[in-house]
Amino acid sequence: MSSALLIKDVRIFDGENEIPSGSVLVEDGLIKEVSKGALEAPNASTVVISKPGHTLIPGIIDGHIHAHIDEENTVLGQALKFGVTTVCDMHQEVENLAELRNRALNDPNSADFKTASQGATVLGGWPAAVITAHDKSEETLAKVAAWPDLKNRADVEAFIRDRIEDKADYIKLMHEDGNGLSVKPTLPSLELQKDVIEIAHRNGLLAVAHATSLQGTLDVLRLGIDGLTHTFCDQPPTQEVIDAYLASNAHCNPTLVALGSLTTEGQQEQESYAHDPRASKFLNSQGKQNLCRCMALANDKSRVKYAYQSVRELKAAGIDVILGSDSAGPALGTAFGLSAHHELATLVSKCGFTPEEALRAGTSLVAKRLRLKDRGRIVEGLRADLVLVEGNPLEDIDHTLDLRGVWKQGMLCSAYDSLVA
Repeated sequence: MSSALLIKDVRIFDGENEIPSGSVLVEDGLIKEVSKGALEAPNASTVVISKPGHTLIPGIIDGHIHAHIDEENTVLGQALKFGVTTVCDMHQEVENLAELRNRALNDPNSADFKTASQGATVLGGWPAAVITAHDKSEETLAKVAAWPDLKNRADVEAFIRDRIEDKADYIKLMHEDGNGLSVKPTLPSLELQKDVIEIAHRNGLLAVAHATSLQGTLDVLRLGIDGLTHTFCDQPPTQEVIDAYLASNAHCNPTLVALGSLTTEGQQEQESYAHDPRASKFLNSQGKQNLCRCMALANDKSRVKYAYQSVRELKAAGIDVILGSDSAGPALGTAFGLSAHHELATLVSKCGFTPEEALRAGTSLVAKRLRLKDRGRIVEGLRADLVLVEGNPLEDIDHTLDLRGVWKQGMLCSAYDSLVA
């Protein structure tokens, strides 16, 4: 672990509340002390950073990504450069898990990694239907053919045992009926989905679900799902869906930026982020190109404004809304790390969140709802996952991109070495 670190003379947002000027002491990768005033360095080897006019926030947690492995480390490495200290993968090839976890554990320049491992899939269902519609290579078809094809309760029992063997952090199921899309996947039966949720819960695992239609959302909420990994965009929200969320105490991880790419209505904002000099320095040429394109998978019924409206109404009803970008290599219009900042800004500009509420959604609240008990706040005893930004993001959320330092477990990401040089 790193030597002691003292960050002082900064505004602190601890994940819940603001400290106008304070100090944070880090030892052995953990937060040792948080003070509303000054703290003294415990020894001469302590790294001391004084940054008046700056704000220290918890490391951002992206509650929805899909990782891949490449030599450039454009997933975990890029995420960390953007202040996203934890990524939560929502469907992954089992053979990738060891390498992704190894990078997260041993590379101080890689974000931490949580995963569902393989999602609870069926033949012809989501996401196979959309992947094979655009990529019919032998490699892709073979990969998809190896995914789980759940048919009955016995299959589900075996699937959950496999996820436990994989040390999955939660269970992901797919309930995509295609109501708002240009593709029509096979929809698992409600009986099968109920089995997935019940058996996950029996084994102490959280269960979250993909659904991008209002009806699909209602279906899984009524089965007792713990959270949705998208909101819907095929029609405006109804009181029925609000009531279903309240009855199940589920959270919503809306992935608004991804839905804007799905409908193509978000392209202008995507391009703006791709060309922002604060962001572009951390993107390669392919990443910039992908960010300027759209997935364009929605049909003519879908509108991103319905997604924004749903989040406004969920928030007004007291339902937990957490941060997730759905960033993925094939997901045009997204970029690892950067899209989390875009999502924060969208919560504020389109959904009526204050900057503080948006930051809470991307730190303490996402940690709470995904059961990540050792992070998401700047309080004594938790991981020293920290982000330093210039300015005050509690007044203007755009300042989250004015990044000046990122620490994972007290270790400074090398992209910010000049901070202490």
